[in-house]
Amino acid sequence: MQEHDLVRRALRQLPDLEDLDARLDREGFGALLASIDGGRPATPRGVARGERAPYRSPQISPEVDQERERLLAAGRRAIVQLRDLREHATLTRDEQVGLEAIIRLTARPAILIQDGRFLPPPAEWAILDEPDTRAAIERTAAAVGRLEVDGHPSLDWIGTGFLVAEDVVMTNRHVATEFGEMAGRSWRIRERMKVRLDYVEELGATRPAEFGIRDIIGVHPRHDLALLRVSRRGSRGARRPTPLPLAARPTLRTGRKVYVVGYPAADSRRNDPEEMRRIFANVYDVKRLQPGETLGVQRARVTLTHDCSTLGGNSGSSVVDLETHQVVGLHFGGRYGEANFAVLLSALAADPLVRRAGVEFA
Repeated sequence: MQEHDLVRRALRQLPDLEDLDARLDREGFGALLASIDGGRPATPRGVARGERAPYRSPQISPEVDQERERLLAAGRRAIVQLRDLREHATLTRDEQVGLEAIIRLTARPAILIQDGRFLPPPAEWAILDEPDTRAAIERTAAAVGRLEVDGHPSLDWIGTGFLVAEDVVMTNRHVATEFGEMAGRSWRIRERMKVRLDYVEELGATRPAEFGIRDIIGVHPRHDLALLRVSRRGSRGARRPTPLPLAARPTLRTGRKVYVVGYPAADSRRNDPEEMRRIFANVYDVKRLQPGETLGVQRARVTLTHDCSTLGGNSGSSVVDLETHQVVGLHFGGRYGEANFAVLLSALAADPLVRRAGVEFA
């Protein structure tokens, strides 16, 4: 990672450094880590009243827990430097890794969703926990699933998709081409392959909510978008969610709060994969809520940029306006530490493929 880029990003995304430092001193790192790996502070006998119990993750060994504490302590030293020196801070390698982790854990977290509910967010995102907001986000999350395949030579799941009409799922073109092929002038699922959408796939989930993908409605010739026909009946006991509304006239000013729901996967293209694996406990491939902000719009390219903490498995995720809870973008990729990219869906409201599929805009 480039030190000056990281410092600039930290100063933008962590505006109240004094409050953050005080909170880390008071609470430790356990509250930050709990929302991303499902752990909780341990309460062993012998912990005196007023003492902070050590954090324990259910996913990783005590040795890795200790390494995470070391890196986050280095990140806190970076926070102190930024508070005092601002853009003139000079950070060691461990301080850079720890600062990156604190940014992701507080300013741009990837919050676990379990049993249909997201875990408590960090203080910087307390707005997510307001009752009406929480309920709306969890309704959104219910309509987002993981696209899984049988018969692929190397993958058992491909990316994310979300329901946009009674039997229509939206995802990326580059996701659909993993299991689809052209047959004349139309698309079809490859022979000997089966595709399904599981609306659960949460950490610890034991009961899937799988709906078969019947066919490929179409793959957009210009934009990274595909529409799939999904069965209206799922696995035993699975309830079909309500389709997500697409924004016809979204508010797209820079800094607008949005969130992504999807399935971030381990991504070897990211910088510092070993360090970030230690921080995030190797908990990948499960449903998460990833809040952030819009960075801009490139209308000529039909692209919305945002800074939610996405990874490779987020391909096909919905980008949702936090105020209206309408989908404004279809996430398709990003550049580490710079920006992430989504198809600007309002620009495709009159697109022939979208209209033929019966997808409507709010």
